[in-house]
Amino acid sequence: MPADRSYDIVLFGATGFTGGLTARYLAGAAPAGLRWALAGRNQAKLGALRDSLAETDPALAELPLLAADVADPESLRRVAADSRVVVSTVGPYQRYGEPLVAACAAAGTDYADITGEPEFVDQMYLRHHETAVRTGARLVHACGFDSVPHDLGAYFTVRQLPRDVPLTVAGYVRADARFSGGTYQSALSAISRQRQASEAARARRAAEPRPEGRRARAVAGRPGKVAELGMWALPLPTLDPQVIRRSAAALPVYGPDFRYSHYAAVKRLPTVAAGVVGLAGVAGLMRIPPARTWLMGRVASGHGPSAQRRARSWFTVRFVGSGGGRRVVTEVSGGDPGYDETAKMLAESALCLALDALPSTAGQVTTAVAMGDALTYRLQRAGLAFRVLEPAG
Repeated sequence: MPADRSYDIVLFGATGFTGGLTARYLAGAAPAGLRWALAGRNQAKLGALRDSLAETDPALAELPLLAADVADPESLRRVAADSRVVVSTVGPYQRYGEPLVAACAAAGTDYADITGEPEFVDQMYLRHHETAVRTGARLVHACGFDSVPHDLGAYFTVRQLPRDVPLTVAGYVRADARFSGGTYQSALSAISRQRQASEAARARRAAEPRPEGRRARAVAGRPGKVAELGMWALPLPTLDPQVIRRSAAALPVYGPDFRYSHYAAVKRLPTVAAGVVGLAGVAGLMRIPPARTWLMGRVASGHGPSAQRRARSWFTVRFVGSGGGRRVVTEVSGGDPGYDETAKMLAESALCLALDALPSTAGQVTTAVAMGDALTYRLQRAGLAFRVLEPAG
């Protein structure tokens, strides 16, 4: 990684809701001597954020502020060329994300974001992976609740099971939280672009090499009762299982034949039915222009719940893994997933990329491939729980 750059970490989009939380987390977690900066298009808002950070730590009154705007590619190239790691909270990424990815790939600069948009991730692979491989940049998408707990949780689970045997893992997600305006906008955008997302996924499958002598699959499950957990399971069509599949394809620890399925776990059957009907209804409305406009205007980006509401929020992801005649149950859990923990995950990912001894990787890679054990350790130390509930037996 280039050492002759002015900044170890640059946070792009710090004046948004999640960006501000990420800045505050970095202000508290950054080790002495870390060279970091805030970047964005509105210097007045960046200055106000810096002033609020300086109220807690007066040394941050001198935190650099960098001018950067997705509508000005040259400004992004300057930031990328002078940084070792750039992290972005500017979404929806399908609309705003590519110019910064392109700048980082070209400059050999590590990049991380919190996208949960499959189409965007696939397009960035097709357009910028090879450039990043040449320059040595690590492009690590989905460094928030999408998809860190799921990706690192599956990685943690397979490491409890026998090596070199076929493995099957299922993940069951539960949460009590309110998600951000940016997440809402991204989700609706993804629903409205299903055809384009399918085309991007097909193009990526055709271009992406498969592991030799091994197989890794994300398998769509079916709704049903999981007796051993005492809950109903509803398949989740999110980015997470594809991220896990890509980690499994890249890392031999997942065994010669790996299968993963991803579910929302709920206690009551009516909740499952309501979820299925609700998703179908939203998908239908997004095909009608006036309804789509109304839905997109219901929640604006850049806003989020109060600190009190976030303090009551939580998530758990339980994994059931089996292989080689052994079975294990693990769990990853934490607090508010959409904001506080996402900010923590992104900030710790940035610190991990900038400071830790990591495997030699380049191009578009997952959190498990790029940071694996190092990021897991950081997140455990920061308060996320990775637990073995039932040891392999």
